[in-house]
Amino acid sequence: MQRRELFSSLASHLKTKPELLIRPPYNNNESLFHNECRSCDAKCATVCEEDIIKIAKDKTPFLDFSSSGCSYCDACANACEYGVLELENKKLINASVTINKNECISWDGVMCFSCQDPCLENAIDFQAMFMPTINDRCTACGFCISRCPVSAIKIKDVS
Repeated sequence: MQRRELFSSLASHLKTKPELLIRPPYNNNESLFHNECRSCDAKCATVCEEDIIKIAKDKTPFLDFSSSGCSYCDACANACEYGVLELENKKLINASVTINKNECISWDGVMCFSCQDPCLENAIDFQAMFMPTINDRCTACGFCISRCPVSAIKIKDVS
């Protein structure tokens, strides 16, 4: 066996990091995504005003904050015919948003308010004109994520 073949073989057995799937905010049962969404034609994604609902390989909806955020407009829940997303289950997105201080240019002394400007809830505070931090008003809507010029804002699922 050649060295290249050996490394290719070893690499194929390494586990890849699972895809981060942040679910829309109108759900209360993860198993419904896997049971009901497979027979759906993804209406929730087609009606999303911000175009952030995408469909994963397993045909379940997830939120993609690379271009916009969730305005909690209720359209996806109204369009869901299978009871996966329901208005009665409206809640905040089950995720945590953080600012990586080592990557944020504002924490490095550059005056930047890119994350604060689109925040609808005033959930980003600045300490002494620099040093942005996320406060407890954050709804994990994601509007700040795509606006950061250095991708220092991270989101992770907390379910």
